[in-house]
Amino acid sequence: MIDVVIVGAGPVGLACAVRARREGLESVVFDKGAIVNSLVGYPANMEFFSTPELIEIGGHPFPTTGYKPVREEAIEYYRRVAETEELTLRLYEAVRRVDGEKGAFRVVTEKGILEARHVVIAIGFFDYPNLMEVPGEDLPKVTHYYKEPYPYAGQQVAVVGARNSAAKAALDCYRHGAAVTLIVRAPALSEKIKYWIKPDLENRIKEGSITALYDTSVEEITETSVVVRTSGARREIENDWVIAMTGYHPDYTFLEGLGIDIGRDLHCTPVYDERSFETSRPGIYIAGTVCGGYLTSRWFIENGRFHARQIMSHIATGSTADLDLEERHWKTAE
Repeated sequence: MIDVVIVGAGPVGLACAVRARREGLESVVFDKGAIVNSLVGYPANMEFFSTPELIEIGGHPFPTTGYKPVREEAIEYYRRVAETEELTLRLYEAVRRVDGEKGAFRVVTEKGILEARHVVIAIGFFDYPNLMEVPGEDLPKVTHYYKEPYPYAGQQVAVVGARNSAAKAALDCYRHGAAVTLIVRAPALSEKIKYWIKPDLENRIKEGSITALYDTSVEEITETSVVVRTSGARREIENDWVIAMTGYHPDYTFLEGLGIDIGRDLHCTPVYDERSFETSRPGIYIAGTVCGGYLTSRWFIENGRFHARQIMSHIATGSTADLDLEERHWKTAE
């Protein structure tokens, strides 16, 4: 009987496993993919907005070559933390369901069954894109993930979205030889685009290097074009590739299958205690970005890592730990 099963080997899931050790609890971490699988899916050489000390876990220093870490450094950092802490990881093993009750759960995976007293769900959201739900979205030319610009050199590329991911993809593809059309559903670019990216994109649009269509939605995607509705008119644009940066959401089918209640608020937020992070199903906790539902910007590595301390304290002692100064800062910032 394991004390805690953690579903999700991202930074927050690993933070939970590290904290479990600090509390004298035995844990096993499952993930249907690689360790920090979401970071593996990020664009190559992507720079984090946060400085390294803000995304450290377990008190392990995060060495970087620059002021801010890049994707490759983060992947290696979290791998080394897991190795140093001797965490038990079962990668490429998806959890199918959780039977039983608090103190006597049976965690059923695609490879077997493990008994556990408590379960923590730290699955994030990156594996489930928000679909445009238009004809042709399933064509091979369409992707909801952007990795690098090189396949798009000399191609007609439509980038869908108005925030950071879309902005970076549009600029990157343009600078590596693609003809880029940015399709924005809103009347303007998002004000949440990072301050060093937004002026660059605005200037490229102003000079005509990138074509921007505002108040525009995609209606259909064909092998050779993208059909949009812009300014009330239907328009067909020649196209080779579509990069749809339309955001992501948690796996609600999995959450509901676990018996976790989902709120009826605008963001479909899972129901949980705000101090212990225990859900409506006793003994099952949630941690990290999944706590925000569709509001995926509420929780991230910087503040989601603090969930580990609250959850493991509650499991070990039945009460939650007091928030430290850094945690209070994040609660205030919310």
